[in-house]
Amino acid sequence: MDFTLDPRQEAYRQRVRAFVAKHLLPLEADPATFNEYENIHLALRDALRAEAKAAGLWAPQMPKSRGGLGLSMVGQAAFYEEANRCIFGPSIFNCAAPDDGNMRVLEMVASEEQKARWLQPIVDGEVNSSFVMTEPNPGGGSDPGMIQTRAERHGDMWRVYGRKWFISGAAVAKHFILIARTDPDPSNTRKHLTAFLFHRDALSWQIVRRIENMGPDEHGGVCELEFDGLEIPDSDRLMEVGDGLKVTQIRLGPARLTHCMRWLGLSKRAMEIAQDYVSTRESFGVRLADRESVGLMLGEVAHDIQVGRLLVMHAAWKLDQGNRARKEVSSAKIHVADTLHKAVDTAIQLNGARGYSKDTVLEWIYRYARCARLVDGASEVHKMVLSRLYGQEGDDYWQWG
Repeated sequence: MDFTLDPRQEAYRQRVRAFVAKHLLPLEADPATFNEYENIHLALRDALRAEAKAAGLWAPQMPKSRGGLGLSMVGQAAFYEEANRCIFGPSIFNCAAPDDGNMRVLEMVASEEQKARWLQPIVDGEVNSSFVMTEPNPGGGSDPGMIQTRAERHGDMWRVYGRKWFISGAAVAKHFILIARTDPDPSNTRKHLTAFLFHRDALSWQIVRRIENMGPDEHGGVCELEFDGLEIPDSDRLMEVGDGLKVTQIRLGPARLTHCMRWLGLSKRAMEIAQDYVSTRESFGVRLADRESVGLMLGEVAHDIQVGRLLVMHAAWKLDQGNRARKEVSSAKIHVADTLHKAVDTAIQLNGARGYSKDTVLEWIYRYARCARLVDGASEVHKMVLSRLYGQEGDDYWQWG
């Protein structure tokens, strides 16, 4: 592949960078920007979203016909990396999880009627959304074959019973995509799930709690949900009965990669803060930047970030070619998650007490970074995927095509 961005992609990259520098970075230093969950206040977010729309920097992953930019995955990689130079960026440009992945899968598999009702309001920024899959033990997490939440059919209606947890964005979401078991046969692990759509105002379900965690939280946090006969019309079923696993696979592959795109932006930001500090800070008469040990630390992280960028771009290019890019996405997910943690840890070490304090966003990024090795499949799961693929493909695992 050619790693040169085409003129349109490069223009968007530069415009996003300029918008972030002018409108978003200054907000990070103002305590009034943050809500009780250490994210930007929703009212301020929505005001900045209006500015992003006016600047033509809205919903990069969506087609122009829906009000988006229609960028390819490669173009999105450049856009998202610049967007997450600020901790608020993805949310402002409407390319933050979980809405990002939900919009993507609905655009790919929903009917036109479903897109008008369930997708377009998310694209327009009128509602937030949530993807409801993960369950407490002994239910399904990384292994969807263990999902126990069940949907029972009664004529043209489905009734849902069960429990979900760590559901991202649920506290503020209005549109939900739910994965439930529709075949009780435990031996069926491929066509046992079905995807459904439901609205926050539906009856017979509740948010049990917003789960406290290391934070900082995305908008809507991570929540535990309980379903006690939630009724969903069959018209709000997504794809066919038994296609729930397919829906999750279609959604999660690109969503894992867009996480990596954003994490690279945060990794570069951490490096930027570290480089600015060591360039001016002196110790025992020597600039930190002139110390070999400091140079080795920064050089190692710079190397890892660039490796991550190449892995992400390769996977994005393969997705643009119509390939599922399973091993490329898993490789990127493992490496970039580790790199984000390493980058911010190194930046905190070089900034000393300043980095550990709230005088910079490094401590915010550090706490956020720990979840990167867990979300959308723990690193160990992705390593198992790579091992299985290598066992199946042998030397073909390394093919360039």
